[in-house]
Amino acid sequence: MKGISPLPALLETEFSDLVLHARGKVRDLYSVGEYLLLVATDRISAFDHVLATGIPGKGKVLTQISLFWFDFLKDIVPNHLITADVDEYPRELAGYKEELRGRSMLVKRAQMFPVECVVRGYLSGSGWKDYQATGAVCGIRLPSGLRESDKLPEPIFTPATKSLHGKHDENISFDEMVALVGARTAERLRDLSLAIYRKASDHAEGRGLVLADTKFEFGTTAEGIILADEVLTPDSSRFWPRDGYAPGGAQPSFDKQYVRDYLESIRWNKQAPAPGLPEEVVKKTQEKYLQAYELLTGKTLAL
Repeated sequence: MKGISPLPALLETEFSDLVLHARGKVRDLYSVGEYLLLVATDRISAFDHVLATGIPGKGKVLTQISLFWFDFLKDIVPNHLITADVDEYPRELAGYKEELRGRSMLVKRAQMFPVECVVRGYLSGSGWKDYQATGAVCGIRLPSGLRESDKLPEPIFTPATKSLHGKHDENISFDEMVALVGARTAERLRDLSLAIYRKASDHAEGRGLVLADTKFEFGTTAEGIILADEVLTPDSSRFWPRDGYAPGGAQPSFDKQYVRDYLESIRWNKQAPAPGLPEEVVKKTQEKYLQAYELLTGKTLAL
């Protein structure tokens, strides 16, 4: 494993002469003329809280994974990317090149749909809990007798929306999605999501990974629907190693597993303020993100 970063984590950007458009759990978004500047920090969240400790280089890994997928999927759907080359950025960003290099994208502005497009190919997470309780996932009936982490007969589309408080994603029915965005748009977003999932899942399988589930965000511009935000990263998707895959229980994954396990071990009450992380948990988590990048792209990444 190459590229483990000894540098401190970038927890927040402060570009005082730019207009801050929004600050999410991981990304800082700035207005730059007709475009937006998307900056992936090294913040990490768990149980709906941003932790006091970041993961050095995480933002670079997420950005580079998204760039790989945007290119890989461009025959299915266009995306919001203008450029990720800091040397091509507008003049007003010239003084921030080194901070932005590798962890930022200049993107199109889009009217984002108020729905997260979730596709599940395997029975895991909240889907497994739903199935145990109802025999269905988000209202979609499934065969009886399925085990945790079983592959589903077909991938299913289970949209979600943000709660009023903006913290949790709330599963909604397809009919509720139709009420939000209209029937034609809902059908188009569902079909795009399933097509992306199938192509990405086939690629991941060939690289030794199982893509258990994922979520996409779409927006619309004058040219039509585009794929936006991040795509198929360990933050938005559940990847499992194919070797050792064994349905009947939870699977090891390329995401925040070490972080969640540590927080459970210290019996954190999941209320603010969120705790920091010990060095060993930070290191193992950083290695997992880098490993996901290397497996998916076949390249190494120096942080």
